[in-house]
Amino acid sequence: MKKILILGATSAIAEHCARLWAEQGQALYLVARNENRLAAIASDLKVRGASSVDTFTLDLNNFDKHEEMLARADRSMGGVDIALIAHGTLSNQKECEQSVEVTMQELRTNALSTISLLTLIANEFEGNRSGTIAVISSVAGDRGRASNYVYGSAKAMVTAFASGLIQRLHKSNVAVITIKPGFVDTPMTSSFKKGIMWVGPEYVAKKIVRRIQNKNSDVYIPRYWKIVAGTIKRLPSYLFKRVSL
Repeated sequence: MKKILILGATSAIAEHCARLWAEQGQALYLVARNENRLAAIASDLKVRGASSVDTFTLDLNNFDKHEEMLARADRSMGGVDIALIAHGTLSNQKECEQSVEVTMQELRTNALSTISLLTLIANEFEGNRSGTIAVISSVAGDRGRASNYVYGSAKAMVTAFASGLIQRLHKSNVAVITIKPGFVDTPMTSSFKKGIMWVGPEYVAKKIVRRIQNKNSDVYIPRYWKIVAGTIKRLPSYLFKRVSL
């Protein structure tokens, strides 16, 4: 049995990951800011077979509560084997362009809160000399684009930070997995027109659970996004600034 901490547990991808782990009989500790939604998910996971489910209601932008939350997760499950960081927002690029305040809030939510959590969890797992940290970044972080460069900048920060942890924690037997989904059909993207490159959260969750089990360090979901992102990164500047991506 694995003891799994899920941060941002009410997100569509995280919820589907939790369902898969519940069916495997794992112990789960769920953290999110919507208390009612969190309770409903916890009840569902118990029915699905989770060996235990506990919850903690927290807006993860409240950095001062991170240590308390992690300590409670430790006490509840008797330690943590896997931590999945899956919270975030989809930035409104136009609003960010007009407001420093909005931009800073988006960076706080999508990068700085994640980095706070990564720092604390990394130190705990390093001391234990075991554990797996999985963090959801995005293909948007591979190169800033006019359509979403604030969100992309936040995810680039997360990706770079996780990359450093991969190298730092390898010698302590701690795995760090950076998950980079492409277009995912979730409530956050409900207003977007969908096409053939879109996938559902169930698909992404299955890939995440499998990659965590295999301890892959850098994961594009679906896999073809590695080619797409690589092509965009390699575009020369004179061409890149003229195309719409």
